[in-house]
Amino acid sequence: MRVFNRAPQEEAQTRTRILQAAQKLFANKGYDGTTTRDLANTAGVAEGTLFRYFPNKKAILVEIATQGWVEILTDLLTELSEMGSYKAVAQVMKRRMLHMRENIDLIRVCFLEAQFHPDLRERIQSEVIAKMTDVAEAFFQTAMEKGIYRPMNPRIVAQVFLGMFAIAGFSQQTLLEKEASLQAQLEMAETLADIFLNGVLKKEEN
Repeated sequence: MRVFNRAPQEEAQTRTRILQAAQKLFANKGYDGTTTRDLANTAGVAEGTLFRYFPNKKAILVEIATQGWVEILTDLLTELSEMGSYKAVAQVMKRRMLHMRENIDLIRVCFLEAQFHPDLRERIQSEVIAKMTDVAEAFFQTAMEKGIYRPMNPRIVAQVFLGMFAIAGFSQQTLLEKEASLQAQLEMAETLADIFLNGVLKKEEN
């Protein structure tokens, strides 16, 4: 029986505010440059309240980055599954680029902070990327069985594809910070898709 505790909905809202405040601060000040006092002030809660929801600041970072990777890769794989053609990778990449523009704070936290926290990187690898690779592998296996992609190890193809997407994420962040044109960002997406589908070797003329 809950008499003095907050209602579940209010607790969920408070937790969400803390995560949103942390995402913004970590993206703009960095994890190390953000104090728990900063987090509490931005979230509009008492500093002690943070620790009712998370054991420490690192736990907040882990939650944001892990769930962020889930969101990013789930969206990507959903796009793949709904692709009208197995050759429409460029369209998928371009749509993902546009989506990244709308979520630059999340991108900064997911792609940058994981570099500096090995424990976070390992958790993302084991809990997110490995599972997403399984899904991508099944997708490419189907394309190979249909004769659309040439036969090779589908898991390695999935890993290469997700790796190229990760590189695109890093590059996208750099382009946004340099205020590059939308055309430059879309050109990068098309080029990555072209390399993935066709490689870089020039085809020999008959």
